[in-house]
Amino acid sequence: MPGAKGSAGAASVSVRPLVEPDLERADEIFRVAFGTFLGAPEPETFFGTADYVRTRWAADPRAAFAATVEGEVVGSNFAADWGSVGFFGPLTVHPERWDQGIGRRLMEPVMACFDTWENRHLGLFTFSHSPKHVEVYRRYGFWPRFLTAIMKKQVTEGVTAPGRVLYGELDDTERPGALSLGRALTEAVYEGLSLEREIVATQAQGLGDAVLLDGDGSGLDGLAVCHCGAGSEAGTDVCFVKFGAVRPGPGAGERFERLLDACEQLAAEKGLGQLDAGVNLARQDAYRRMIDRGFRTWLQGVTMHKPNEPGYSHPDAYVIDDWR
Repeated sequence: MPGAKGSAGAASVSVRPLVEPDLERADEIFRVAFGTFLGAPEPETFFGTADYVRTRWAADPRAAFAATVEGEVVGSNFAADWGSVGFFGPLTVHPERWDQGIGRRLMEPVMACFDTWENRHLGLFTFSHSPKHVEVYRRYGFWPRFLTAIMKKQVTEGVTAPGRVLYGELDDTERPGALSLGRALTEAVYEGLSLEREIVATQAQGLGDAVLLDGDGSGLDGLAVCHCGAGSEAGTDVCFVKFGAVRPGPGAGERFERLLDACEQLAAEKGLGQLDAGVNLARQDAYRRMIDRGFRTWLQGVTMHKPNEPGYSHPDAYVIDDWR
C-alpha cells in the first residue's frame, strides 16, 4: 500500500491502537496516500464515498493501528482475521512522511496480531508495478504470486438466483445456524477459513448483506459478503463482493454462476448500477466465467502470500476476494 516502503529515517515514530478520534485524520491520509501514488488530480477525494477506514476500525478496533510523529497521526494499518487466514491493509502513510520507516513500524503490530490469532496463511494486496512495495513485504516473508483483478460490470435488471437467502432477512434465532453453515462451506474451501466476522460486521454496521445459497441437502451451495453503496467499501451506486465462495467439487462452476446471479440480484434490489468483485488469476475458470459474464478489470494488483503457497487460490477454487 502507499507509503509502505521501509527505510531508516529521522522521524521519531510511535505506534499505538487507532482510536475513534483518529478516524477522520486516518481517512484523509488513506485517500491522499493512494491518490498521490496513483497520480489522481485531487488526491484528497480519491475513493469517493467508499469508506475503508471507519468500517475496518468498527469491525475490530483491536486490530487497527496508528503511527504518530510528535502526537500527530501520520499513518495507519489494519489486520483482518478470517480464521486460518489473515491479511492486512490498507497500510497508508501521509506522502510527506514517506521513506521514513513508518510503514515498517506499522507492520509490527499486525504481525503480532497474526501470531496471536495463529493464522496459518497470511496475505496482502499491493501494486504489481511497484518493486519497492513488493520488496518491503518480501522482507516480512511474503511472496508475490498471481495477479488479482478487481473487476466491474453494469448490473442487469431481472437476474435472479434460485434458493437465495439474505442473512439480513433471518431472525435472531436463525442467524447462528446460518453462520454455522457458512463456516462449513468456507472450511470445505480451505481448512479453517471463516468469514463469520465479516458477515456479522457487515450486518451490524449496515454496510450491505450476506447472500446465502441453499444447497440440495442441509448445507449451503454458496456464500457472499456484499457491501452496498456510500459509506461502505463499495461507494456510491456500487455493490462490492468483498468475499464470495461456493462449495467445491463437481458442479462448482455452475454454483459460481448462480452465486454471481445472486449478487447481481442483490445489487438490483438495492438500486445499484455497478457490481464489483475481485478474483485471483490462479482461479482460472472463475476468472474466465466472470469475463464471459461481462466483468472487466479496472484495477489490478498482486497478492503476496506467507508462506509461498497457493492457499485457496488455485484452479479448482471458485472464490471472490481481493485482500485490499
